[in-house]
Amino acid sequence: MLNDYTSISPADVTDVTESAIAAAGALVDRAAGATTLTWDTTVGLLEEAGALVADAYGKGPFLARVHPDKEVQMRAVELEERLQKWSTDIAFRRDLYETVKAYADGEDTTSLSPIRRRLVDHWMRDFRRAGHELDDTARASLQEKQQRLIELQVEFSKNLDEWDDGIDVAEDELAGMSADYVGRLAPGTAPGTYRISMAYPDYVPFLEQGSNRDLRRQLQFKFWNQAVDANKPLLEQAVAVRQEMAALLGYPTWAHYAMETKMAADPANVEELYASLVTRLEEKAAAEMDAMAIMMESEYPGQAIEPWDWTYLHTQQRKQDFGVDPDEVAAYFSLEPLIDGMFDVTGDVFGLEYERITDTKAWHPDVFLYAIKNRGATEPLAYFYADLFPRDGKFGHAAAFGIQYGRLENGDYVKPVAAIVANFTKPTADSPSLLQHNEALTLWHEFGHILHFCLTTVDLVRFSGYDTEWDFVEAPSQIMENWMWEPEVLQRFARHHETGEPIPADLVQQLVAARDLNVGLTTLRQMFLGRLDLAMHATAEPVDLDEAYRASYKLTQLPFHEGTFFPAVFGHLMGGYDAGYYGYLWAQVYGDDMYSIFEAEGAMSPLVGARYRDEVLATGGSRDAIDHLRAFLGREPSSDAFLAKLGLG
Repeated sequence: MLNDYTSISPADVTDVTESAIAAAGALVDRAAGATTLTWDTTVGLLEEAGALVADAYGKGPFLARVHPDKEVQMRAVELEERLQKWSTDIAFRRDLYETVKAYADGEDTTSLSPIRRRLVDHWMRDFRRAGHELDDTARASLQEKQQRLIELQVEFSKNLDEWDDGIDVAEDELAGMSADYVGRLAPGTAPGTYRISMAYPDYVPFLEQGSNRDLRRQLQFKFWNQAVDANKPLLEQAVAVRQEMAALLGYPTWAHYAMETKMAADPANVEELYASLVTRLEEKAAAEMDAMAIMMESEYPGQAIEPWDWTYLHTQQRKQDFGVDPDEVAAYFSLEPLIDGMFDVTGDVFGLEYERITDTKAWHPDVFLYAIKNRGATEPLAYFYADLFPRDGKFGHAAAFGIQYGRLENGDYVKPVAAIVANFTKPTADSPSLLQHNEALTLWHEFGHILHFCLTTVDLVRFSGYDTEWDFVEAPSQIMENWMWEPEVLQRFARHHETGEPIPADLVQQLVAARDLNVGLTTLRQMFLGRLDLAMHATAEPVDLDEAYRASYKLTQLPFHEGTFFPAVFGHLMGGYDAGYYGYLWAQVYGDDMYSIFEAEGAMSPLVGARYRDEVLATGGSRDAIDHLRAFLGREPSSDAFLAKLGLG
């Protein structure tokens, strides 16, 4: 059954969360007090408890990200913190640890299925990482710090979600922007002015196409300083608390602790990846900056390139050198046909079909709801919501959220339910929602997460969906972006919103040719974010965040934007990617390697698609990600495709 979100009240959020915690707590108590030690009396009960709180998140605390009612949203933030704290507390229970350890050491576990044995091993790892090899005082301190970390994370996200800022501009200051863009802007405070907000559909196009250089500077300054006064001290506290936790547990740094459960395993392996790329990327970036400087001189004589210039210059280069105008391309990417095309392509490749559900019972009228089915089947496999347009107080970026995890329960498979949340341009009475190509890439990327979550066949909640190693989880979403560069794919669905004509073949060729424009600079920016993360978390010394930010920023090859503190806006540092942001680049290596099989055997090959679905998407975290890769690739993974895409092969 899908949840009815239409009449959710703050009291409902409290009830659903507290009821789940109470029921799950009773299961945990039973497991901790078990005298006959079997799967059903110990770890099986913990699995049931995990399913209860996971479902509760989707019915209540998730609404902190999307609900339009401020009171519901605030209550959901409180209950999100409550649920996270309760969930992390479980591993700190000494009585539970002793019972599960006794079970794990017993003979009964030798006959478990591989996935159940894996769950027992993961629980024992959780207990060790919760400090059960420490004395009581140290363990209590560790638990206290873990609780504080959750509080800091929730507050940091809340500050960003609630931030409201922008700049007011006159019409003549919007030179370079399309009439559609100007028409979508909210009015400014003064009569005749327009408001450019911090929302992506306002911010990104202006940085890319607004010719008023000083306004680009002002807008970037505000964007990079969102909630800075509140969030900077929260981040400082979080970094310090993480260091203290790692030290208590005997790890050299927080990065060593965090990567223990990831594919990378050790910060040295990430540094090795970076070291293998940085010199060659800097050489590419130097040539790219030289070319950009020529364009800068032609547009702004005597001015040096600054951080608020490079995306604008990049866009101008695409127009001049490749004939790619973002607005011209966007005319072929109307949102609903784009979604239909995404369904058509993934339907053919993965053997799926989709059904739009009109009675969504969602949290906002703008939200779409879809059922995912095997092709030719009547019964859905899963459902997902699509909440795609910006509004006040909503999660400000793009992400996928699990609402209900697929798993086997009482002999039946519980259907996964997920949500894709984004901030694309909302259609008006006069214009459809037109996405620039990079926004279309974002949609396909996030849909990769949706498929990873929804096509699971794993029996246990702990390993269901995209709950795999954190530095692999982006690979099944990054692979999706590749189809958005395939001419044969684009021409299936990219049609002009006014004429209905398919996107011209020459425009597709220009778009593909421009894909690797400034690839050195863009990849170094990704490395800057990863290095910033590691600068904060791969050291045992106290961290000066301003110094870490400034030093890491040098990788971008651009001057530092004085007076800004971008880490206050970098939600990944507090949202689960701490000592893990490297994972985007790490996972891209594997995503490109997997897509090379499609390239070799056919981008739309249903045979390759079926193998990929079975070996990667369906298996979740039921085995190590490296085993997914070996099974799908039929060989050891390689970085060849990744390096070739960067022009370094």
